[in-house]
Amino acid sequence: MSIWGSLIGGMIGLSLGGPFGMLLGSLIGGKISRAKSRAGLGSFAQPQQIFALSLIVLSAKLSKADGQVSKEELIAVKDKLRIPDNELDQVGKIFNKAKEESAGYEQYAQQIAQIYKGNINVLEEVINILFYIAEADGKISDSELQMIERIAQIFGLSEIQFNSIKESRKSSDKLNPYIVLESKPDDKIDIIRKRYLRLSKEHHPDLLMSKGVPQEVIDESKAKMRAINSAWDQVQKLKSN
Repeated sequence: MSIWGSLIGGMIGLSLGGPFGMLLGSLIGGKISRAKSRAGLGSFAQPQQIFALSLIVLSAKLSKADGQVSKEELIAVKDKLRIPDNELDQVGKIFNKAKEESAGYEQYAQQIAQIYKGNINVLEEVINILFYIAEADGKISDSELQMIERIAQIFGLSEIQFNSIKESRKSSDKLNPYIVLESKPDDKIDIIRKRYLRLSKEHHPDLLMSKGVPQEVIDESKAKMRAINSAWDQVQKLKSN
């Protein structure tokens, strides 16, 4: 079942509250004010819909971080989120509303952090996909990188966790395996192995899907897993020399 069927018209727009609720409420009119007293934060929204909505809004904010919205970035949003043609109109309304409003990205990031509190691996996946969107036009600008890093800080990610995600975006022959595995070259192999096993578990697609990451965007977690496995292979070779 697609995650896109009821982002505006369904209960998600009536139950989120906060900046997301206000954004969607402005698209569906007075319905949200009538539902406000009956609904708490995400009380009726499906986790996968919340994740999808988070990506749409943050992608919209990110796409204009460097002062321009490129065609490549818009295509990347559509392709990465696997938005079907029959849902482009409603998703486009959310994207454009988020892009045009004066509110910054920070309040949305704070609400996402609250919704996924305790699920750091899901928040890391949001950062991972934002990197994908920013890379779409061939180069991540300084302003885009600063915005993604700031969102990671709001999410509660450490600098080591953020750098691991950023490094894992590189091809296997260019990445620093120690950074990917949140380690240092002088760490003992058994310590690095424990971190490898932890990261492998945290970024396993099945675990992420059970926590609300939609099937539509799970490919990026598979890419992260490939980077983790490649990094571990490289570390083992380096340590055996």
